[in-house]
Amino acid sequence: MELVAGCYEQVLFGFTVHPKPEACGDREQWTPVADFTHHAHTASLSAVAVNSRFVVTGSKDETIHIYDMKKKIEHGALVHHSGTITCLKFYGNRHLISGAEDGLICIWDAKKWECLKSIKAHKGHVTFLSIHPSGKLALSVGTDKTLRTWNLVEGRSAFIKNIKQNANLVEWSPRGEQYVVIIQNKIDIYQLDTASISGTITNEKRISAVKFLSESVLAVAGDEEVIRFFDCDSLVCLCEFKAHENRVKAMFSFEIPEHHVIVTASSDGFIKMWKLTQNKKVCPSLLCDVNTNARLACLGMWLDTVPDTKASLPPAAEPSPVSKEQSKIGKKEPGDTVHREEKQSKPNTKKCALTGDSKKATQESSLVSTKKSKRVDVLEKKRKKKKIKTMQ
Repeated sequence: MELVAGCYEQVLFGFTVHPKPEACGDREQWTPVADFTHHAHTASLSAVAVNSRFVVTGSKDETIHIYDMKKKIEHGALVHHSGTITCLKFYGNRHLISGAEDGLICIWDAKKWECLKSIKAHKGHVTFLSIHPSGKLALSVGTDKTLRTWNLVEGRSAFIKNIKQNANLVEWSPRGEQYVVIIQNKIDIYQLDTASISGTITNEKRISAVKFLSESVLAVAGDEEVIRFFDCDSLVCLCEFKAHENRVKAMFSFEIPEHHVIVTASSDGFIKMWKLTQNKKVCPSLLCDVNTNARLACLGMWLDTVPDTKASLPPAAEPSPVSKEQSKIGKKEPGDTVHREEKQSKPNTKKCALTGDSKKATQESSLVSTKKSKRVDVLEKKRKKKKIKTMQ
């Protein structure tokens, strides 16, 4: 397994982690070994995403860089966006979805690295996005004070929900039965079947990262040294522990046999890995830490394992996942306004299931048509495929 982290100093770090079996009577310790340090961008890094082969990084320099972790080479760059790349999400091994300050959400073919679809998603910046575990639904938040639901089967907007403030994060639970919307230090918990808020959690400081550890337990980090685990059903704090000496900027969690691990990165320069217990009321134990001596901004974990079985987003032939919930997702909350998108004509699925609204066909076809000139700067990959500096 390999830890990857990006920082404000434009560098991407890679650390190979060697799990060490727990010795009898001793605390388990893992060993991170520096693998590479790569000057990845011309501006600070802002987002990282990982699948079974590639690591992609987004930056304030408006580009997305691709790294082939199996071959240890820089694979190329995507240059479709104008504005800081704010979020990157893989779905399986076939699709990458990106969001940026230009208000666009782009869907990329992660095999050919083509821009399959470019959607004007928000009037302001796209702040964050989250893909439903089924791959059929996505949520995005932006600086236009909206929460938007996307039907990825038909490639169109399903609903727009006006919220009182700009949200900075949105996240689906592991089974996709609920999701959370984060505004500053407040967490609103929504149920998918009713689309109504079932509860609100207030953190002490502004929240910078959240991760579901189970369907009901949420790890919360913010502009402080402490990480808290909250129960989304009872809304109580299960435990809290001091993780770093400075604010926590990013979190990542994963499971391997006999281990459930949460990884944290902080402005103090440290990346730490923690072993979770089955009882989330018990604070996790430290497995290892490493000091990058940099101001960390984003984090990912590459696991060299069998390829993900969820290889691609669902084909357009499948029924819409929102057919049952459509009337419920649009349910009005006090103080909020919900708009249901007008019914649109059946999208053209010749190229990809993620096609667009008929009303926006002229505008978005012009965006998609630019892919030949803008979609991928492969850095002359067929001739140059250079090694990452310290990977040689």
